[in-house]
Amino acid sequence: MSTVPSAVESSPVAERSPGRAEHGARWLILSCYLLGAVALTWRLWIDPASRAQAGNPEDVDLLAWFMRYAATAVAHGHLPALVTTAMNTPRGINVMWNVSFLLPGILLSPVTLLLGPQVSLTVALTLGFAGSAASLFWVLRRWGASIWSAALGGAVYGFSPALVDSAIGHYHMQFAVLPPLIIDAALRIVTRRGRPILNGIWLGLLTAAQVFIGEELLTLTAVAGVVLVVVLAAGQPRSVARRARGAALGLATGAGVALVICGYALWVQFHGPLTEHGSPWITSNFTSHPANWVTPSGTMLFHARASAAAAASGSSRLPEYLGYLGWPLLVVLVAAAIRYWRDPRVRATAVTWAVLELFSLGGTRAALPWHWLQGLPVLSQVLPDRFAIVADGAAAAALAFSLDLARSAAPQTWGWQRRGWPFAVAVLALLPLIPLPLHAGAAPPVPVGWQAAFARLAPDARVLVVPVPDSHTPEAMRWQADTGEPASLMGGWFVGPSRAGKATTEYWTDGSSNAEFVAEAGQYLDSLWGTGLLEYKRIIHTQIDTMLAYWRPTAVVAVTSPGSRLARVLSMVFGRPAFRVGQVLVWRR
Repeated sequence: MSTVPSAVESSPVAERSPGRAEHGARWLILSCYLLGAVALTWRLWIDPASRAQAGNPEDVDLLAWFMRYAATAVAHGHLPALVTTAMNTPRGINVMWNVSFLLPGILLSPVTLLLGPQVSLTVALTLGFAGSAASLFWVLRRWGASIWSAALGGAVYGFSPALVDSAIGHYHMQFAVLPPLIIDAALRIVTRRGRPILNGIWLGLLTAAQVFIGEELLTLTAVAGVVLVVVLAAGQPRSVARRARGAALGLATGAGVALVICGYALWVQFHGPLTEHGSPWITSNFTSHPANWVTPSGTMLFHARASAAAAASGSSRLPEYLGYLGWPLLVVLVAAAIRYWRDPRVRATAVTWAVLELFSLGGTRAALPWHWLQGLPVLSQVLPDRFAIVADGAAAAALAFSLDLARSAAPQTWGWQRRGWPFAVAVLALLPLIPLPLHAGAAPPVPVGWQAAFARLAPDARVLVVPVPDSHTPEAMRWQADTGEPASLMGGWFVGPSRAGKATTEYWTDGSSNAEFVAEAGQYLDSLWGTGLLEYKRIIHTQIDTMLAYWRPTAVVAVTSPGSRLARVLSMVFGRPAFRVGQVLVWRR
């Protein structure tokens, strides 16, 4: 286990009761965090029901679908099922293997049911920025940072480039409110601050909550916590054995509480239907690069056209460009770590930051530390570049603690003005990290006649929707999210097991049918819907027959006009449409 010197264990700043002035300062800081979050998302708040982040429509539509999925379950008086055929019917999906954002979806169900899923997503996005900043601010105060140093540290984390770029569709990574609280609870256990059982209960509750927000971010947090504990333990190895018993009791309590809450969900994930192994992604495409640390993307206020182009041209897209910190902050962090190395808080957070940044480089070479860890269970599914999120939290903490030490080192005779120079240096170093408001555009509007068409079909009708939803054409998922129709979708954009159980994306069949034929038939119809050009090779009727034999639709609903090429192809297969409503053609089988 770990320990820290007594100066860290009991900080007078963290333990004393705040006065009226400090209460006012706290409310001011939290209000500024909220205003900053609104400033970043104002383009969405102009029309929150129909505007979404630009740059990643497939993931935004996917999360909108999951928000509707959770809200529909709550509206029927139960929690969302962990295995469902609401997508990819008849095979279905295992919700725990997907980015389901379940806990926010459940909590925001009233918003979703009243105002729509996109409003809920914008609320979650705004709270993600402000809440992440507030949580680290609170943790830094508990560990002795002054109120204004903690405020600056919270802002660095909550509005970091990693969270700003994650906000482009990766809500489960951007909502990073709980990681600082989880690490704080673990540290309080291993350093014997407070009662181990109570701290363990709190740790278990936080861990269980994070499971239903995003398991990958929980894994990153656990790795960051282990690194931090190891560094602290190395500072005072003689105290490890003395504190081991209480730490073991607290951590065991936390594990027990977490398993009671989410043990069934984890069993369904790893032993229930549609379990999988491996990663659907090529992880070498999701790594940072040292150049990323100093090359601002187009989401930053201060950027060059060349730097924005370089950031956008990497192997992974902008939502995965998470490593930027800028030369000024890097210099300040390294200088502060060297100057205040003897302080256990600075040493621990600075080393943790450096290790996590190295992890973000991936493990393509044996010289990189992640190379030796990436094959371990659970860790093999982590995308290394996302370590930048927790690394930014460690960097923010190191900066906050260093600021206080720099101010206290200045002679008292200098007065406030001269003792304020560390803040001036920190603010100047952070200027390159000022983000621009998120770009936004109109979400795909619901086609005219969509709900009226489904009203004329049986509630349990097996409907094939064209465009067939996938990662390239997710519009039908958005329309289902906005209206609740149809009750289930054939196809979809999801992660699921292949016939061999390997994690993959958009594996639409159960392996008994020819998966390639089904996928090609769907892609062929989508190519006709999207452009009218045959982007995919012309398929033969037997492939369409294979698709229909597997899905067995009783109706086909296509968003197209009667004279379109798609309508002509569908009419050749299904005959004349049964009826038309607005932009929607319907065939019955």
